[in-house]
Amino acid sequence: MYNPEEMGFSTNQIHAARPEPVGPAPLQSPIYQTSTYIFESTQQGAARFALEEPGYIYTRLHNPNADEVAARIATLEGGEAGMLTGSGMGAILSVFWNYLKAGDHILSDSTLYGCTYAFLTTGVTRFGVEVTFVDFNDLEAVRKAVRPNTRFAYCETATNPDLKVIDIAAMSKTVKAANPDTLVMVDNTFTSSYLVQPIKLGADIVVHSVTKYLNGHGDVIAGAIISTAERIKDITYCGLKYMTGACIGPFDSFLIGRGLKTLDIRMDRHSDNAMKVARFLEGHPAVRRVCYPGLESHPQHELAAREFRPGRFGGIMSFELKCDRERTSEFANGLKLCTLAVSLGDAITLIEHPASMTHNTYTIEELAELGISESLLRLSVGLEDPDDIIADLKRELDKIEVEA
Repeated sequence: MYNPEEMGFSTNQIHAARPEPVGPAPLQSPIYQTSTYIFESTQQGAARFALEEPGYIYTRLHNPNADEVAARIATLEGGEAGMLTGSGMGAILSVFWNYLKAGDHILSDSTLYGCTYAFLTTGVTRFGVEVTFVDFNDLEAVRKAVRPNTRFAYCETATNPDLKVIDIAAMSKTVKAANPDTLVMVDNTFTSSYLVQPIKLGADIVVHSVTKYLNGHGDVIAGAIISTAERIKDITYCGLKYMTGACIGPFDSFLIGRGLKTLDIRMDRHSDNAMKVARFLEGHPAVRRVCYPGLESHPQHELAAREFRPGRFGGIMSFELKCDRERTSEFANGLKLCTLAVSLGDAITLIEHPASMTHNTYTIEELAELGISESLLRLSVGLEDPDDIIADLKRELDKIEVEA
């Protein structure tokens, strides 16, 4: 019998949760392209709806393709169980809406993906939920901000877009000491399950935009939730079923399963390429600063070296140019190999302007307070030859006039 605890990461990303072959025994799982499932009797249907009997009811809740991939991701994260959703935001909101009620409080790190920030500032607050933002690496501020009604402490493993690394173990310990009932929820999208496993560091719930590294090919929109089996059951039959309906289809699940098989190989290459690109950018006179955890200049470099897989720091970075917003736009528009598009984790190198794109939900004043300037660009380093990526960046950087 296959035991994932006895196997390495690479083996588990391919073999964990593979179903036993049925019928002609295909090597790859077939695509169960169906919306619903046949019951043997009304009694069986009633038993499944009452959760008294296991089995499939409707693809919004469960599908063999989604279940297989979710279980595999949970194995890689070190969680008991997992589930897929139709998007990363679908995963985040399915968790929040499952547990929150009027009068609850959320404690969040101050730097987040723009849509998550918008939900916490202008979405959930309309329903009587309070939200407090602090720097999660300021443990004293975290301790003071936890309340008796704090339902969630929420952060990203490495923040979007400035790559601040959160000390998940220390933060989780601080939160639990202040309120053991507070759920620590971590978005692990930027680092992937290969680099960091937040559950092993004390998190209760992990979410992903599977669109990014876990799928890795820019052709699927999806999310994932990993936690205990009991929580995943609750979120499936309430947060997903009643609150968001953010279900995923069988074919997208199949594509994620295919992409997941090469996660470690891709992440190694992303990390190697990004390190070379980051060192180049750090040495260019037109670049004011580079935010990449692998660089010794990064404020949390030593933390990242402990928290991440040894020698691997991922493929995402941001860098600030020594010019204004207009010239920054000209630089990005002039790139040929680096593609101007949001998202990340693709085989293709992608670049975007956070202040006007992914983080336009923040005011200019809020961005400035977080150190996210209008000349900051986010770069998702792809799998191309790193020398070609660097050449593309250098050609446009060399055009920027920098005062002596």
